[in-house]
Amino acid sequence: MRLGIFGTGYAGLVTSVCLAQLGHTVTAMDTDAGIVARLSQGLVTIHEPGLAELLGANLDAGRIRFTTRAEEAIAGSDIIFVCVGTPPRSDGRADLCQVEEVARTIAQQLDGYKLIVEKSTVPARTARWITWTIRRLAGPEHEFDVASNPEFLREGSAVHDFMRPDRIVIGADSQRARSLLLDLYKPSFECPIVVTSVTTAEFIKQTANAFLAAKISFINVMSDLCEALGVDVRTVAQSIGMDPRIGADFLNAGLGFGGACLPKDLSALISVAEENGVDIRMLQEVERINSARVDRLLAKIERALWIVRHKVVAVLGVSFKGNTDDIRGAPSLTVVPRLHDAGASLRIYDPAAMPKLQAMYPPDDRLVYAESAMDAAR
Repeated sequence: MRLGIFGTGYAGLVTSVCLAQLGHTVTAMDTDAGIVARLSQGLVTIHEPGLAELLGANLDAGRIRFTTRAEEAIAGSDIIFVCVGTPPRSDGRADLCQVEEVARTIAQQLDGYKLIVEKSTVPARTARWITWTIRRLAGPEHEFDVASNPEFLREGSAVHDFMRPDRIVIGADSQRARSLLLDLYKPSFECPIVVTSVTTAEFIKQTANAFLAAKISFINVMSDLCEALGVDVRTVAQSIGMDPRIGADFLNAGLGFGGACLPKDLSALISVAEENGVDIRMLQEVERINSARVDRLLAKIERALWIVRHKVVAVLGVSFKGNTDDIRGAPSLTVVPRLHDAGASLRIYDPAAMPKLQAMYPPDDRLVYAESAMDAAR
């Protein structure tokens, strides 16, 4: 199939490259000319294992190209994927400005039937709003559908997750849209494919992320209790994770969840619940527990060191999780400045994310970026 993709962030770039790897012809559009130039040269703009190799192979094969021109991603495409960012607003709701801009752009460029597919995580009923926007601007004579096909990619293993999914969710309200998406995925994947309404598919993604956030906050509270009781939380987590009703994933106690997805999507879901008069205190508590994790760590550091000023502290790992350079929402963004402001000398190491942290916190006489974990720990 011929596919157009708007956005080349984590989800957009992985989706573009992996769909090209499956044999489709992909045109990926981004408004940032610098990003487009780098990707066109085979230089990945994110740290994701296996992605650079697939990008190079598919550029060489002519199955993928990058552009800043929206019309090139729209013209001739059978399906258009929307993979732009939906960052949090100050009130916790998802900022859909980029989604609206894509909808407006598509409306101005429609050239025959198009299937427009949400990949970005959006609140339930967003597809209705996209449909209304395009219909109002394009006019009733143009044929199109808006569907939802949420991604379930984990940063650090996104290529693996795309190529070997445990399920695919298709939300479509017309047979034509359902058939197109099934034709796209069925020949390549043997995993279960859930076909449902657009609104249900949108909500599935939000619900999945809220559940994962709750699981992380749960094990972190249990970790605090284990510490008070002298219990090994790792053994507890391993044992309960053997229960298939619970599962072993997301049971690593620590500083809580970060990144660009779980915090944002949890806040957005809480906002939707409040707007609809639903008691959502459980998820609000999940959010509160997560926010308190860094404070708890810093309090433990202060107790251990007594006086933080003039002490040397090694910070090993600054991304929000392993195998990625993504520092969005990472605990390090709070830990590093607070320890530095308290007078500590910091020695920092991360195998992938240090350049991004350095851009925010340049080195000085009390802030050193080490060459290895051992160097940081000296």
